[in-house]
Amino acid sequence: MNEGYNFKNNISKHNVLIICLSIHHGNTMKIARVISKKLNANLKKPSEVKNDDLNDYDLIGFASGIYNGKHHADLFKLIKEFEMQKNKKAFIFSTASVKYIKMHTALKKELTAKGFDVIDEFMCRGFMNYSFIKYFFGGINKNRPNKKDLLRAEEFAADIKDKLSI
Repeated sequence: MNEGYNFKNNISKHNVLIICLSIHHGNTMKIARVISKKLNANLKKPSEVKNDDLNDYDLIGFASGIYNGKHHADLFKLIKEFEMQKNKKAFIFSTASVKYIKMHTALKKELTAKGFDVIDEFMCRGFMNYSFIKYFFGGINKNRPNKKDLLRAEEFAADIKDKLSI
């Protein structure tokens, strides 16, 4: 970006990307679709994104379920491959069995180290049924994300649109 670049005046429906990895129950993808629709964003898996693709976007969302307290390893692997960015706007979202925003800390740190400006974060609960939880309880957070979660995701995206005048 050059010095005179005005981010707010140059966003169009074609330069928002969401990179989402949603594996087990599609929880994070449900949220990604809502946010993507509201932001008119392209939605891709990490395996579909190349370093050069970043040049086509002014705003990039990074999302996955939470695994052992942080986002999926494939997101971190992808970010390590990126060239240094110059204040490229980014946002983070996730679904997890427990809602605890500090689970975004590792990804936010990695993005910031690569020159991204993380402007916002969103998290909601998601259905989980692995390990003993499956056998004793049949899973936790059944029917999550739910309508309320999806509405909150839409409001989150609307807030981003307002912040950046998209």
